[in-house]
Amino acid sequence: MFIQTEGTPNPATLKFLPGRVVMASGTADFPDAGSASRSPLAEALFAIDGVSGVFFGSDFVTVTKAGDQDWAVIKPTVLGAIMAHFSAGRPILHEGVTAAAAADAGEDDEIVTQIKELLDTRVRPAVAQDGGDIVFHAFEDGVVYLHMQGSCSGCPSSTATLKSGIENMLRHYIPEVVEVRAVL
Repeated sequence: MFIQTEGTPNPATLKFLPGRVVMASGTADFPDAGSASRSPLAEALFAIDGVSGVFFGSDFVTVTKAGDQDWAVIKPTVLGAIMAHFSAGRPILHEGVTAAAAADAGEDDEIVTQIKELLDTRVRPAVAQDGGDIVFHAFEDGVVYLHMQGSCSGCPSSTATLKSGIENMLRHYIPEVVEVRAVL
């Protein structure tokens, strides 16, 4: 098995591409070791000294390192853990656990539907290229609340992405949108 790696705009994260499907649908975000109990792979990665975050996308695993760690030291161990997991044929999520929904279930009004459609078609593919995801949280009083995940969470350029990119695009297509804010 050959696993490719790619840098991301966030220097604390690397994107690992195992050459196979990671998540058949949805994404899974593990912002800390306490959240990893629903995934054997996330548990194995958090067992590595210096791993501070894990994110699964359709065909990639994004790993975030603690600020004081060096990729040259932990990258081989991360590669080994990912390779061992896929070689053993273990599941990504424990049985009965489902991927995070990209949006809430239920009826949305027309504006929220338009926002979600633009995020799904124009924004999510771009942030997935960088090893992350963006999840719609709410739309209230003209403000769109979004949650950044994976390499996008804590990325130095995420504020610029939200304000200059996403906010401008949403305001262009949906006049009711006046601002975009990140939800932590």
